[in-house]
Amino acid sequence: MKILIKNGRLVDPASGRDAIGDVAIAAGRVVSLGQVSTDFHANRVIDATNLVVAIVGDLVHSRVARSDIHALTTLGAAEVRAVGPKTLVPGDLKEMGVRVCHDMAEGIRDADVIIMLRLQNERMSGAMLPSAGEFFKNYGLTEEKLALAKPDAIVMHPGPINRGVEIDSAVADGKQSVILPQVTFGIAVRMAVMSTIAGNNP
Repeated sequence: MKILIKNGRLVDPASGRDAIGDVAIAAGRVVSLGQVSTDFHANRVIDATNLVVAIVGDLVHSRVARSDIHALTTLGAAEVRAVGPKTLVPGDLKEMGVRVCHDMAEGIRDADVIIMLRLQNERMSGAMLPSAGEFFKNYGLTEEKLALAKPDAIVMHPGPINRGVEIDSAVADGKQSVILPQVTFGIAVRMAVMSTIAGNNP
């Protein structure tokens, strides 16, 4: 599935109908959300069908993970991978069209996008992990592990970040990280969605 951004509006390329609210993109960046003037002519097609996306970490307690999986499979992503220890990866993900990997190297190899998730210790009961240090050793994203992904892969994280637990600071602050823009745009996107649901579309 492709999404066409035409005159600042998200449009279904097949039907020509609006998909959701207004989005303006310039030079590959979201520059405006909400009502956009019709003279904005940055048309762009976003195609997820070639993307390999790895979602790594605490998938059991993450609402972000399931939302991402639904969105990515709907958009026709080439492959969505769920990466983590058996205790933190739900057993039903394969039914959602997800490839489950319990080995970090296998899970992120040749990925285009790596989405790291924080350990939600406040929701855990019992011994789901030996320790945070052990988790970082096996599933924490370091520069060495990131090298297994594609050279132009991007690193995402919904925040807040547990540095030294699921991600190393060198990666979180590195050139392949889009975490800060992701969080910034995420607020605006949620506002746009809520406005659309409330019937505030022009």
